Amino acid sequence: RPLKDGVIADFDGAQSILRYYIRKVHDTGGNFPKIPRPHVVIGIPSGVTEVERRAVADAAIESGARQADLIEEPMAAAIGAGLNVESPEGSFIVDIGGGTSEIAVISLGGIVVGRSLRTAGDEMDEAIINYVKLKYSVLLGQPSAESIKINIGSAVNFEKAKSMVVRGRDLETGLPRSVKITDGEIREALGSIIHEIINGISDTLEETPPELISDIMERGIYLAGGGALIHGIEKAVSEATKMPVYIADDPLTCVARGCGKLLENPILLNK
Repeated sequence: RPLKDGVIADFDGAQSILRYYIRKVHDTGGNFPKIPRPHVVIGIPSGVTEVERRAVADAAIESGARQADLIEEPMAAAIGAGLNVESPEGSFIVDIGGGTSEIAVISLGGIVVGRSLRTAGDEMDEAIINYVKLKYSVLLGQPSAESIKINIGSAVNFEKAKSMVVRGRDLETGLPRSVKITDGEIREALGSIIHEIINGISDTLEETPPELISDIMERGIYLAGGGALIHGIEKAVSEATKMPVYIADDPLTCVARGCGKLLENPILLNK
């Protein structure tokens, strides 16, 4: 996993993944690729340092890109979610990704207030692994924890209780063991992380200029990213902020689609 917390942890690994996909997209089956050196747009967390930005751009260029443009993920998510980012009215977007949760207020094509929390999907997986380890003395793998999160992870109660059997290694005997886990236990495991994301949203709202707050109250808060698919997270955010909360269409691919729309719209990309 060459990316950690939304930034490159293993440069060579990131480069080979990018090179593989650039070739896969542009390979026509002949000896020569269709576009030998494509123009690439990459979403990055809004809180990254200049060094981390350079690392991403360098990895793309060395993987065969002609030009690499970096766009902040909350902006890409807002464009992918179909929000009008160029209008003077404020839009509030929360992108709960794998490495980071991006929270931003966008107006006139720029981020007015934004914050990047390194608390997101990967931390949720870790929390599930630690919870099961402490409660049942069973060590789960990351894919098992992710599967639990997707299937029975929730921020509010399900109408009908859910459970799931997971397999891991018994820490006492070292042998494989299965345990049955309920949605209530996973809600408890994820509680502190969801609470931290909601606190980040509340803090961002406190810093938002008052003239944009009225727009946000009218338009609501939009959730994007894989974390938006956790059952009831929009209800939990809505209860905490007393505002309407909507989940973007196909939240999982919002950032990627936003980057795609920017490639088709060079004027907006230059902005």
